[in-house]
Amino acid sequence: MTSTKILPESEVTPRVSHGDGDHERFSHYADKNKITESYVTGAPVRALCGKVWVPSRDPKKYPVCPECKEIYEGLPKGKPSDD
Repeated sequence: MTSTKILPESEVTPRVSHGDGDHERFSHYADKNKITESYVTGAPVRALCGKVWVPSRDPKKYPVCPECKEIYEGLPKGKPSDD
């Protein structure tokens, strides 16, 4: 005969690893058009560092992701337009 035991409810607090959780503390660089589209459609975007998220907060309230900044600064600079 088997018995079933009901455990009392407990509050579970997820642990945030330094690898994945740190992404939530930064604003990220991504294609401006895709960010705008994401605000309208809710579709996720991919940052330069690889984080995939749906933008929903003011990026000015957070420091820039160091990985995104490093990648951005390493990109070739575009030519200025004649407009």
